[in-house]
Amino acid sequence: MDLGITTQAAGARTVVAVTGELDVHTATDLQSALRDLIDSGSADVIVDLRELEFLDSTGLGVLVRALKWAREAGGGLQVIADDDKIVKVFTITGLGAAMSLTRVLQEP
Repeated sequence: MDLGITTQAAGARTVVAVTGELDVHTATDLQSALRDLIDSGSADVIVDLRELEFLDSTGLGVLVRALKWAREAGGGLQVIADDDKIVKVFTITGLGAAMSLTRVLQEP
């Protein structure tokens, strides 16, 4: 499955919505998008993973690098997720706190 990436300004922050699968085959696309965004001056980033279906360690590594870039640029990175499997990856690695993980509960 492909990776979809859309960006939208939200006040002083930029929301990057990610859909599909974030893995070894697609991670470079998100990495390039986040690097370009932060380099262009948008250092406060919200990464919306609510429509993400799969996340592997390569994708997680991209988010860790983006957090570093955002902090170096004077900003930060927040992650929004609602899928239990995605949230669990952030919880067991301890990255949920570092990336200000916000869990949105799924509709029943």
